[in-house]
Amino acid sequence: MPDRKMFWRVIRRLLGANRGRLFVILLALGAGAAVTSALLNLQVDAQRRLTAEFRAFGSNIVVAPLQNGSESESQVTLDGSISEKIPSVLNGRLVGVVPVLFLIANAQPDGTQRPIPVVVAGSTGGQIRVTGTERGSAAIANSNANAGCIVGARVIAQMHLTPDAKLTLKNGNNEQMCRVTFSPATGGPEDDHISLPLNRAQSLAGLPGRVSLIEITAPGKAREITDYIALLRRTLLGVSVRPIRQFTEGEARIYERISGILSATIGVVLVLTALCVMAAMTNVAMERRNDVGLMKAIGGATRRVLRLFLAEAALLGLASGLLGGAVGILLSMWLGKAVFGVAAQPRLIVYPLAVVLTIVVAIAGAFPLRRLVSIRPASVFRGEP
Repeated sequence: MPDRKMFWRVIRRLLGANRGRLFVILLALGAGAAVTSALLNLQVDAQRRLTAEFRAFGSNIVVAPLQNGSESESQVTLDGSISEKIPSVLNGRLVGVVPVLFLIANAQPDGTQRPIPVVVAGSTGGQIRVTGTERGSAAIANSNANAGCIVGARVIAQMHLTPDAKLTLKNGNNEQMCRVTFSPATGGPEDDHISLPLNRAQSLAGLPGRVSLIEITAPGKAREITDYIALLRRTLLGVSVRPIRQFTEGEARIYERISGILSATIGVVLVLTALCVMAAMTNVAMERRNDVGLMKAIGGATRRVLRLFLAEAALLGLASGLLGGAVGILLSMWLGKAVFGVAAQPRLIVYPLAVVLTIVVAIAGAFPLRRLVSIRPASVFRGEP
């Protein structure tokens, strides 16, 4: 206990010996911690935001029937019950599963004589998964009335439809009547579709219980989605499970570039911070030769003397990391708002990581203090350099 009290008393004296140089070291470490924390938070936030943004484009996995070129119409569709076998949770997050049935039907508005062939897409709740954008998906999702159908923007222009117009859809001997609801233009293939609830599309096609494909929106990183696809291939036999690669690969490629740039910048910042601390510690080492010589002369062990200075550096790193890390997270939120228009969300893992990195940099920057270990008390008392 006496040794511990003396240890902390000496540490307090060391920290207060030269407040000007102490402030310079704290400033360098604090600035490094702030920049490191900001970049780390942007890096972690970018990964999660990219995942969410790419999921907003729609499904990233498709389950489709296997085709060999000789199938009948019923064989190029899937049994709708397959969707119930698809795991609905991936790493604690819900997986979107939407069975879809596509068919060609003749659409004829009331008061016209000539029907026009159109693509009809049926899905659960009357919702079509948007592959180009999610604009207009709210209107599509709200189509749950049995008598309603969502008509794409280009179909509306082609048929000169008006809101609430009545539309007759025919496919062979099957027929469906619906009231038109407009869908905002999205620029995707859904602009050429007429959307119906899945059960009505199956009735129109004469394929009860069948679907053309199942679209899956799986949240997670590229590797997690790849593992999920492998699980689906083991679970769902006799079907084709394939990713929409422009989404999964595009997400991974963009994040790798962003992450690489941010990681390199963090590395440069930490190295420069360590060099600044090292320069300040070099002067500290020169000033403390007499103190170290006196410590050794009265019986201080070399490892204890070294432990004092390492503890001093670690405390400086801890204080700078706690303050600079918090400032850096606030800085990342401002940068996200200024650059991307959306404030970055503070990530819990970033703050302790920034503090630990700052402590490591502070200890690494204290390397010149190792020169004090080789000091001989006699040479110090004789005034030798």
